[in-house]
Amino acid sequence: MNKIPETELILNPDGSVYHLHLRAENIGETVIVVGDQERVAAISNRFDKVEFKMQNREFVTHTGYIGGKKISALSTGIGTDNIDIVVNELDAAVNIDLEERIAKKEHTTLNIIRIGTSGALQADVPVDGFLLSTHGLGFDGLLNFYDTVKTKEDEALVDAFIEHTGWNNNLARPYLVAGSQTLINKLAGGMHKGITATAPGFYAPQGRELRLNAAMKNLNEKLTSFNYKGQRITNFEMETSALFGLGEALGHNCATACAIIGNRVTKQFSKDYKKAVEKLIDTVLERVA
Repeated sequence: MNKIPETELILNPDGSVYHLHLRAENIGETVIVVGDQERVAAISNRFDKVEFKMQNREFVTHTGYIGGKKISALSTGIGTDNIDIVVNELDAAVNIDLEERIAKKEHTTLNIIRIGTSGALQADVPVDGFLLSTHGLGFDGLLNFYDTVKTKEDEALVDAFIEHTGWNNNLARPYLVAGSQTLINKLAGGMHKGITATAPGFYAPQGRELRLNAAMKNLNEKLTSFNYKGQRITNFEMETSALFGLGEALGHNCATACAIIGNRVTKQFSKDYKKAVEKLIDTVLERVA
């Protein structure tokens, strides 16, 4: 087995992975990922014991225990580019022998659960409600840089989506990846479910116009009206497609649960979205721990 060169797998002087500054022993079997650094402490405050803390740039990690279950809370920052770093480095820390620079013979599967905030694209998905992503529909193009397996059924949905929206040829081809059914079954009670659209930006990529016009006109209306064999797009955010795509390709279970803080159809916005996020954290931790 060939060793991974130093330029490909960059390590810190202490042997930890480059951006996250983590080694395998610092990572729980369940990893709760959040965008906001401050949300890490909101999660770890609920642990019975915290045994490890690390921060480098926007990547903050707290690892501890609820009962006998080892859990990490990790902030990713915003966007699929950061998810690319986080998922690859989490996997490297647990599935590559960092001293020998070769893949381990025994694979470790992580349960990676994103807790986030999101905007609903269907009128019947209420503000302050919870939504569990069945799939990530990526507009970001990240997964197109990887040699991954795409199913015929997923590609058929993407083709139907491109036709329905009149997708702009200047944009990356969308991709679709399912979340972990194991985690969906564990987390789903009382949550809305649907396809989550992942955008590579907050403004025009999500149909917003300030002083610049969007190249894709009426994007949100097209997303709301899309239906493929009963599957519909329920919400917009900026990380899920990459999480699901990289996680699945690397052999990890991934899920996304979002608090709906705004509804793009009804134009309603949460009066206290932080309260909804706190409740979502409690719900997810109770179900995984």
